[in-house]
Amino acid sequence: MESICRLCGMKSKAASTLTGEEIDKLSYNCALVTFRKGDTLIRQGIFSTNVVYLRRGLAKIHIAGPYHEQIVRIVKAPSYLALPTTFGDKINQYSVTVIEPSEACFIDITTFLSLMEKNPEFSYEIMIELCRNELEAFTRCVNRTQKQIRGKIADVLLEMAGRIYGSDTFTIPVNQEEIGNLVDASRESVSRVLNEFASDGIIDQSGKRIHIRKKETLRLISANG
Repeated sequence: MESICRLCGMKSKAASTLTGEEIDKLSYNCALVTFRKGDTLIRQGIFSTNVVYLRRGLAKIHIAGPYHEQIVRIVKAPSYLALPTTFGDKINQYSVTVIEPSEACFIDITTFLSLMEKNPEFSYEIMIELCRNELEAFTRCVNRTQKQIRGKIADVLLEMAGRIYGSDTFTIPVNQEEIGNLVDASRESVSRVLNEFASDGIIDQSGKRIHIRKKETLRLISANG
């Protein structure tokens, strides 16, 4: 019988570099788990023995700070999670909570590191993902601290339409308070800006349902901060 990972149609670019024998080794040392919206996928402060591969769905990464919980990123599958923990610290430094029904593979850390050691192409692709995530984190940090609220909300809507859903019509998977947490703004400010965008004809809004009517205008708002 073929291993589950050999039959998987949602392999990462890294996993696609593995030999048949290596794929079998990966399959025998991982578990596929289904999650509902609101389920905790990774908990901050807990000892980690797995690399997590978000196979399907959407999740938010958040960190408990000195004063409150901070959402730092929304992650779309397919994506590896907990890689910084794998290489830097075996204690999870953040939590991950599912915001849409999702599936995740939990891969034994020892197996994962062994594959990286023996397969340079696999290791290379993992490093590329780590570097991409780091550059994205730098950009988010600059935007969060230097842009005005209209630019921040424009960024959120453009990311939803682009990287997350690939459509100008979508349902925002988090509430306005969580959007505010993501961009360092109050829920009231988020609501006000969305209403302004709707009044200006930039978007159509019905609850969490958004349709972007003037994407170029949003891009200009984002660029001007």
